[in-house]
Amino acid sequence: MKKRLLLLAGLLAASALPAAAGTLENVRARGELVCGVSPGVAGFSVPDEKGAWGGFDVDICRAVAAAVLGDAKKVRFTPLSPKDRFVALQTSEIDVLSRQATWTLGRDTQMGLRYVGIAYYDGQGFMVRKSANITAAKDLNGASVCVPTGTTTELNIADYFRANGMKYEGVAFEAGDQVAKAFESGRCDVFSNDVSALSAYRLKLVNPAEYVILPELISKEPLGPVVRQGDETWTSIVRWALYSMIVAEELGVTSANADQLKASGSPEVQRLLGGNGNFGESMGLKPDWAQQIVKQVGNYGEVYERNVGTGSKLGIGRGLNKLWTQGGLQYAPPVR
Repeated sequence: MKKRLLLLAGLLAASALPAAAGTLENVRARGELVCGVSPGVAGFSVPDEKGAWGGFDVDICRAVAAAVLGDAKKVRFTPLSPKDRFVALQTSEIDVLSRQATWTLGRDTQMGLRYVGIAYYDGQGFMVRKSANITAAKDLNGASVCVPTGTTTELNIADYFRANGMKYEGVAFEAGDQVAKAFESGRCDVFSNDVSALSAYRLKLVNPAEYVILPELISKEPLGPVVRQGDETWTSIVRWALYSMIVAEELGVTSANADQLKASGSPEVQRLLGGNGNFGESMGLKPDWAQQIVKQVGNYGEVYERNVGTGSKLGIGRGLNKLWTQGGLQYAPPVR
């Protein structure tokens, strides 16, 4: 009995201690979201001549800021290399990581991190010089391949060449820009990375038209935002910031009509925008959290087309990133 009383007293004492502040509370106290991004990948995360960041991954961070702070502009962007990106999140240097970082079992279970969803379905490919007259990945036997170090790219290359009985020479660099420069200068025959990244880096080459991305994909590269494990409220906020943009596109809610549809849209639209019920309350958010995301940042389709779509400099078709209703893989749970 005495042991039980002591145990009960200990539990009561522990419950009386102030709880450690969660990420949501820290972000609100700071007045801005700190977001880790790639250090300059066209279409995904790149600063302009005035230092203002833009891109697909950047807009995901802005969506979180709109939901949490009511202002998509209240974000401080921290450019991170592949070597530093996860450490910065683990050590709370950043609140969320939104850069080209593939979701894998090991990263999701062994690093104290949690992927919240797939923002972009990608795959690894190869870029070569047109003058090399290489038309298929199977023609790369004996090639030297430039890759960014500390990424799944290196492992995928090793797996692909081994599985196909081919040889290669790996040439690794820490930063993507270093890889691109090495490839352009002739240090290697092939540049391998996610196809979205290859499309972005090709724009940085002196003569982009002299290079071609081969049609084969040798891997699955699901990309999405990452948070720390153990903060379930923050995990839900970042997850639903992404999902709300996908749901909005599916329901026809855009940055131009979000205000109007909040009161006049279908029941499902009104639930999303906060016109009927408060589905943000359980996450500590205001009823209009999703309305602010769509109004200030856009729905998923708007974000995609503006940054990487066929009307952008990258000119990447939606492909697997079409909505599930249009033959793609983008699918979000309902808001109800």
